[in-house]
Amino acid sequence: MEHKAPVVEFLGLYFNLANVLMITVATVIVLIIAIVSTRRLAMKPTGMQNFMEWVMDFVKNIIKSNMDWKTGGSFHILGITIIMYIFVSNMLGLPFNIVIDDTLWWKSPTADPVITLTLAVMIVGLTHYYGVKRNGLSGYVKGFFSPIPFLFPLKIIEEFANTLTLGLRLYGNIYAGEILLGLLSAGLASSVGGTIGAIIPTLAWQGFSIFVGSIQAFIFTMLTMVYMAHKVSHDH
Repeated sequence: MEHKAPVVEFLGLYFNLANVLMITVATVIVLIIAIVSTRRLAMKPTGMQNFMEWVMDFVKNIIKSNMDWKTGGSFHILGITIIMYIFVSNMLGLPFNIVIDDTLWWKSPTADPVITLTLAVMIVGLTHYYGVKRNGLSGYVKGFFSPIPFLFPLKIIEEFANTLTLGLRLYGNIYAGEILLGLLSAGLASSVGGTIGAIIPTLAWQGFSIFVGSIQAFIFTMLTMVYMAHKVSHDH
């Protein structure tokens, strides 16, 4: 079911208040996890510290699979931030949605193409920035004409295609999951028979959506490091 978005105008710009709310909630949750995980560091990690160290090692392996650690080590914190933020964002709309007066307030922020495409533009923009910073302007420009100069137009198209696919892939998977959960929830509320018939599919889809949300966070982080490696590594 489609619901209205709480959009307001300010200085000629339009803001979706639900998006503002949800990206703020996701940011606060990630910040709390980071603080709790590193508040009392110990030589033998337990609990949240153990979880954070596992995330750090996981992201480190993603980086090392795309570039040498000397080159990619400086992107470690970026990778950790991306994977945690996107995972939390993907999970926010799974337990429930909050609709007030037919206006959708609580959802996964990554179920909105504006959010996912903004993230994609930021990531691709960062790859260009670090490409210039690491290789110099001449080395950066040379990358568009290597190994064959006449491929330059295709490489320009590739940059736009990478941005679109990076954002729309994440959006499509999360949005589709929330739509189906909404339909199943409607079945739960329709009648006693609908409730009984929809319980098992709803639980199964909830579990599958957690899996999909986790995979999408991994894919977004992996592709971020792939694109970064193409810009900063000398062998690309």
